[in-house]
Amino acid sequence: MRTRACALALATAALIAACGGSSGHGSSAPGAKAELDLEGFNATAVYDRDAPGVATVISVFSGPGGEALQGSGFVIAASGEIVTNAHVVSTTLAGSLRRASAVYVQFSDGNEVPARIVGTDPNADVALLKIHPAGLSLRPLALGSSASLSVGAPVAALGSPFGEAGSMSVGVISATNRSIQSLNGTNVLNNFAIPGAIQTDAAINHGNSGGPLVNGAGAVIGINTQIASSSGGGEGVGFAVPVDIVKRSLAQLRAHGSVAYAYVGVSSIDLFPQLARRLHLGTTHGAFVQAVTPGSPAARAGLRGGTSKFEFDAAQYMIGGDVITKLDGHPLTLGHDLSDAIALLSPGQMITLEVWRGGVGHQVKLTLGTRPTS
Repeated sequence: MRTRACALALATAALIAACGGSSGHGSSAPGAKAELDLEGFNATAVYDRDAPGVATVISVFSGPGGEALQGSGFVIAASGEIVTNAHVVSTTLAGSLRRASAVYVQFSDGNEVPARIVGTDPNADVALLKIHPAGLSLRPLALGSSASLSVGAPVAALGSPFGEAGSMSVGVISATNRSIQSLNGTNVLNNFAIPGAIQTDAAINHGNSGGPLVNGAGAVIGINTQIASSSGGGEGVGFAVPVDIVKRSLAQLRAHGSVAYAYVGVSSIDLFPQLARRLHLGTTHGAFVQAVTPGSPAARAGLRGGTSKFEFDAAQYMIGGDVITKLDGHPLTLGHDLSDAIALLSPGQMITLEVWRGGVGHQVKLTLGTRPTS
């Protein structure tokens, strides 16, 4: 079953392309490193159960230089479905996404097989691969839930850091609801962020990209995708795409080979009580709109962004814009709540927003657009 077309030297040549670079990520959850509590967490059992389902993914790109990338992936179906990061099997070139010309998957039992890219979702940094399962003993990993994660809960990151297959590191969930850039922070296609990302102090290094972050039951709660590092190595600040976003991507990748995202067209930040009272906004919470994209659904619905700069507590804000406090009746407490909610909707849906302007609240209906690629 072993394919000789991709040499180990190629896999080692571009390790820095996987799980690399810091990104502009904000926080809405406790960020302090939690004390590791392994009570009830059997790391050996997690490894024995899940490691056979984790693989090394090698991507080869045609053209000058013969570039190759190495990352990780994991089996999710006995039919041969493999999940990894989009940035493991694609790169950006001249403002567009370029897929690998060949992808190979190496398993812990020594088998290496070619894989087909079913589709990629650069907005969530998710890719779905397909291999022929004949002759292979595949161990699918269960996809859990990322809806109710607890800071301090023990987790394990599995993958192939620096090409060292079958590796596992253990840590805790350091924070939730982080905002990270798509495609490992190197995406020049757009400025959209991945909402709800999981921060962990489990060691994540170059080559861990695409590997699973699992809980004590061995269920996948995220895909390891980024590190924030000043040295280029793992420094206890790693990020994973939450599995609930991954599952949404996979459903569309299976059906269409691509993923469509809903789009409003606003840039917003958290509103906190002191600032709200100072500006007499009429509400102390919500998504404080800083800018509205011309021609977007928000612009057509009459939403307003900030018109002037204002400095408060050594930070600058654009003021004069709307505050969005509810979406279809559901409260929006923080700035990222709006993008989190929109990420779960579909283009063409009509929504109702509660919007505060000049201290007065009113309802705004708009039809969601499709997120642009640039």
